[in-house]
Amino acid sequence: MPSGAPAESPGSPVDRLRSRLARTGRTWSRRLRTYLIIGVQAGLAAALAWVVAHRLLNIEEPTFAPGAAVAVIGASLARRALRTVELLVGIGIGIAAGDVLIALIGTGAWQTGLIVSLAVTGAAVARGTGLLMTQAGATAVLVATLTPANPDLELPRALNALVGGAVGLFVMLVLAPLNPLRTIRRVAGSALELFARQMQTCAEALAAGDVDRAEALLAQMRNSDPKLTQLREAVSAADEVVRFSPLRWRRRRTVHAYQHGAKHMERAYRNSRTLVRRAGTALRDAEPMPPDLPAAIGEYGAAVRLMHREFLAGKEPVQARAQVLSAVRLAGEACRQEIGLSGTMVVLQVRTVANELLRATGMRRDEARRLVRRAVAGN
Repeated sequence: MPSGAPAESPGSPVDRLRSRLARTGRTWSRRLRTYLIIGVQAGLAAALAWVVAHRLLNIEEPTFAPGAAVAVIGASLARRALRTVELLVGIGIGIAAGDVLIALIGTGAWQTGLIVSLAVTGAAVARGTGLLMTQAGATAVLVATLTPANPDLELPRALNALVGGAVGLFVMLVLAPLNPLRTIRRVAGSALELFARQMQTCAEALAAGDVDRAEALLAQMRNSDPKLTQLREAVSAADEVVRFSPLRWRRRRTVHAYQHGAKHMERAYRNSRTLVRRAGTALRDAEPMPPDLPAAIGEYGAAVRLMHREFLAGKEPVQARAQVLSAVRLAGEACRQEIGLSGTMVVLQVRTVANELLRATGMRRDEARRLVRRAVAGN
């Protein structure tokens, strides 16, 4: 660099842009790897379903088997075993609607429209999800268009659907399963890092007396439910993989830790919204704010990061538990100083959240409560 050129500070716009571009690049790289694996799974499942249906079962028109297999793979990262059942039910509704109505009204443009309309309506009446309704409609289209050239396909179509669903599950869970830790690292890492950053922001807002920042944070947290849903679905999908795939059994301890902890982390997050709301009230009312209280909330955010790190490493989350109890002690110290009503409510929420986080680490309810009470007393 020329001697007259200004040095770039760590917080300069150029550095921030580089950091943002690097994060975006890593995110897209991870997504591309995941999509590539899903694409390979879909191709393998389609080919294998066609072979099983056509070569082994001697079905002349195995169209539905590859389609069902690909649809199973397409259920992607959500509860795929359940979605496979929904998919097969959707195919069954589509086949039934198509076969019955074609026998009554024949085939053609308006007949196809009516068949699809009634198939989707039937799936909706059965309280089906979008996947079930989509599959019922798509299957009805195939039945309506293929039947004129290929009569008497009712049994082969139903058998194709079963073959495709079974092959899709076999490929997805046994033959070429996704790496469950990669999925958890991506989804849980994003959700829990956001959680930790929001707690740090709350601590900084309290320390600075910044009511506007606290209110903006609360609005952000109210819109974070999709992150919790993604975490729950990713952990559920990973649990399916480690239960059914021998290749992934060694990951069971890590996945089960998240499986147990997810519901408690979700409760902790929802209680944290109440914490932030009460913190904003304390700032608006200009209540006294002991320094230990924002420090406690900052410790709590650090505990979330530690828990994620220890779960991924397959370790007992000892450090995360110690950090949670440190937050409780600091909140207890704050409560023994000059503090207002809303500040006291924030302290109570810290204790509630601490109980949930300790439960998330695998601790029993009575043990978690006992440790929180001891920490409150300063022991």
